[in-house]
Amino acid sequence: MIKVGNDYVVQANDKCILKVGSRRRAAQLISEATDLLNALTAVESPEIAPEAPSLQRETPELP
Repeated sequence: MIKVGNDYVVQANDKCILKVGSRRRAAQLISEATDLLNALTAVESPEIAPEAPSLQRETPELP
């Protein structure tokens, strides 16, 4: 987030994403966007993990 004149510009990867008049509002929007991205990652996680284990559990040998 950088200040340009009386406004604050939110940047991502050197691109201007959003221009806001309040520093507090810009910080709040960044926080909300981060929360949404983290929630999206949590939703996508089950698709990444296999549903069944890749190895079968061995039966222990009892004496």
